Amino acid sequence: MGFSNSERGSAKVNFILVLMAFSLVVNAGYNYLPVAYNAQAFKQEMQAAVSQGISVTPTTGTPVAVTKQRLAKSVTALSLPPDTYIEVKMVNNLLQARVYFVKKVPVLPFGAYDYTYTFDERAATNGFLQ
Repeated sequence: MGFSNSERGSAKVNFILVLMAFSLVVNAGYNYLPVAYNAQAFKQEMQAAVSQGISVTPTTGTPVAVTKQRLAKSVTALSLPPDTYIEVKMVNNLLQARVYFVKKVPVLPFGAYDYTYTFDERAATNGFLQ
């Protein structure tokens, strides 16, 4: 069984194409997964900060100030963008927080494609601690 000239080397070409596709997927995951993980960790931190912020005593500060300060510390700890918008307020004796940020994630190498990761989450107390 002989091979024609056009069939020689096709295994190498297929291997190189599969290797390139695999490396692109690995690169995308390497860049995207830390951003998504930090966003989910921050989402949990938001809920914890709001839940604990409502139980603040008057001597340690207001619930809004303490919660906002804790969220601001978490922004730097989780490498979120420095221009992250944090809003904490009391509405009908419930503490509410809203955090918004946008982060560019380089999915394809050499700046070929950047994914815009948008985080816009809200956390609020459920009213049981009052």
